[in-house]
Amino acid sequence: MTTLEVRDAGLHDLIAPDATIERVAGGLVFTEGPVWRGGQLLFSDIPNDRIVRWRRLPEGPELSTFARGMSNGLTLDRQGRVLAAEHYGRRVTRVAEDGTRTVLAERFQGKQLNSPNDIVVKSDGAIYFTDTVWGLRGAAQSPDRELPFSGFFLIKDGKVTLLGGDRDTPGAAPNGITLSPDEKYLYVTAGTRRTMRYDILPDDTVANGRVFVDDGIDGMRVDTRGDLYTTSGGTPGRIQINSPEGKPLGRLLLPQPVGEPRARVCATNMAFGDDDDRGLYITACTHLFKVRMRVAGIRPGQLRK
Repeated sequence: MTTLEVRDAGLHDLIAPDATIERVAGGLVFTEGPVWRGGQLLFSDIPNDRIVRWRRLPEGPELSTFARGMSNGLTLDRQGRVLAAEHYGRRVTRVAEDGTRTVLAERFQGKQLNSPNDIVVKSDGAIYFTDTVWGLRGAAQSPDRELPFSGFFLIKDGKVTLLGGDRDTPGAAPNGITLSPDEKYLYVTAGTRRTMRYDILPDDTVANGRVFVDDGIDGMRVDTRGDLYTTSGGTPGRIQINSPEGKPLGRLLLPQPVGEPRARVCATNMAFGDDDDRGLYITACTHLFKVRMRVAGIRPGQLRK
């Protein structure tokens, strides 16, 4: 059974009070960037240098390696191909079925990206991603750092465009990123405990950034109603759900294992999956969890008008 912190009765329109949270996998190191694709879940296990494939077979669940490489956020393009924000590779790539990677972005104004973190694709093919310092040895003090700021970017027609970041607002480094169901808004975390919302313009750039909710550190997702799901990033792991107007509806608290050595359970990111898009899969450091929702979520490239 899940543990819910209810702030508004509307939370139960999204998740049943007695919903069960399932431990899908454990024994991992640091999981991130899940995406549902063709009846299976792909996610990053960053220190193990791989994209993991999880699927439920007749004989039971199976974990295998989809591709090698230290990816963080994952998404799909309009053709269903995997796109990866490479945490340590310092680039954004498209990952083929044989593991071959095609570079989509690795520099901005001649300087190498720091550490791409999260990524989302619009239905017209525009790619948005965040670039942090967390994949650099020494982070912000790394001697390998070339860009003196963390930002969020647009890839369109082969061009990389800076949309915003912490260059002029120290402490507001972006991390998580997602789109509203109608693709009118882009959501981006800014530092700790803050999510910004931007209007998306006809050319896929953004304007009119404003604070949407005082929550959100890491990955984010939206459901078909436009509710925004934000993660705590660290421990103890929890998901906050906010209405399309930015009203906090409540929180889903992840189970914390007992015993020693104690597994580290956080909440880094999420993906909606299953045949009906109502399975919410949560990457949680050493674990992967799933909870069934009452409302369907948005998968990459799905435009809901």
